[in-house]
Amino acid sequence: MAAPGTKCSGLVSACRKVGSFLFNSAFIAKDMAWINKMDSERPTKLEFAVQMTCESCAQKVRAALEGKPGVKSISIDISKEAVLVESSLTSAEIQALIESTGRRAVLKGIGGSEQDLGAAVAMLDGGGSIQGVVRFLQLSEERCLIDGTIDGLEPGAHGLHVHTLGDLTQDCLSVGEHFNPFGKPHGGPGDSDRHAGDLGNIVAGPDGRASFRLEDTQLKVWDVIGRSLVVDAGEDDLGRGGHPLSRQTGNSGQRLACGIIARSAGLFQNPKQICACDGVTLWEERDRPIAGKGRSKAATETPSANL
Repeated sequence: MAAPGTKCSGLVSACRKVGSFLFNSAFIAKDMAWINKMDSERPTKLEFAVQMTCESCAQKVRAALEGKPGVKSISIDISKEAVLVESSLTSAEIQALIESTGRRAVLKGIGGSEQDLGAAVAMLDGGGSIQGVVRFLQLSEERCLIDGTIDGLEPGAHGLHVHTLGDLTQDCLSVGEHFNPFGKPHGGPGDSDRHAGDLGNIVAGPDGRASFRLEDTQLKVWDVIGRSLVVDAGEDDLGRGGHPLSRQTGNSGQRLACGIIARSAGLFQNPKQICACDGVTLWEERDRPIAGKGRSKAATETPSANL
């Protein structure tokens, strides 16, 4: 039979562990609430190429967008097959509204209400069906917009981070650590002491899709071009979890998918309708790999998309 002192000591130790767990859980819940506040409600301008040939086409597109919460203004140019939408919705949400009319839409540019300071994009790819596109737009010297959609994830929270290197020679294992130019510990988006690449968590729904639109005050587009973006298997504890990796990586598990961050077009900076190297039109491009087998028109019998 254990001595009374031993029982008391064990009870105190257990209480401390439970207390520490509850304390850390409270901090994580608080930081998740902060992430929700980081969701950007500031409108941005999205330039889409949309397959339209007549006024009735334009009317259907306008009807699909007009009056929707988050849509501020719509401009349609049939001659250029262009739709400009000012909205606080994600680019994926606007694209889905346009394509609900039966017309294909391709995002060609993104911009803010102020003078744009740079834009970038990362196309993420991972094992299985995980893939996504995440765009970065520098709204001002202090604010960077991150707009993205990632499919194929397990439902729940997943850590999202910018990593130091744009090296995919060993897939996501060769991209280095979190982008951390000032040598700070890992943290959450609302922390002043954090890696510049710490973007917190994105949340995938039951269908495996995470669609998000965030603003960050530490990330700068001109600092991340040529680096990589990674989504992790688990939830980032934002440095509050008490695990040995909490203050290094957020203990968010293995790297699921990644992509190099490359410069992209702002508003009205992308006139491309067809790729000169392989003849693939912008309508066909979305259904084909970026390079390699199946990319060239000569290598596939996929018909051109038209109305």
